[in-house]
Amino acid sequence: MIEQQQKDEKYMRRALQEAQAAFAEGEIPIGAVVVCQDHVIARAHNLTETLHDVTAHAEMQAITAAANELGGKYLTDCTLYVTVEPCTMCAGALGWSQIPRIVYGCRDEKRGYTIYAPHALHPRCTVTGGILEEECRQLMQDFFKGKR
Repeated sequence: MIEQQQKDEKYMRRALQEAQAAFAEGEIPIGAVVVCQDHVIARAHNLTETLHDVTAHAEMQAITAAANELGGKYLTDCTLYVTVEPCTMCAGALGWSQIPRIVYGCRDEKRGYTIYAPHALHPRCTVTGGILEEECRQLMQDFFKGKR
């Protein structure tokens, strides 16, 4: 149990690095990594402003990169680490990818999938929230504070 907690924190720190890159680029600071057999196979952050694409969320970018790395559309041996709870769109895509585990930092009280689409994920998917929650939340708060 403690070993899993340590792994979760390790990979969430990698997702936070991606979120910080997004912050530096003026993007909403959400980062994601996909881990397969204890190796990061994909990393991404929000690119919605850069690409002028509302679907260019960190999770969507990470799913695509991971699928390309694995050579198939299913991520059945992977875990997604993301700094903020996925939205409905991302949860749907994660469900279709058949990813078995999602780990997120802080909840998204306004747009999180648990509010609007709690059954969007694959039925066998497990979710762990609250990993490095305060760091993930603080980065989001700092970003939006700067926008006001």
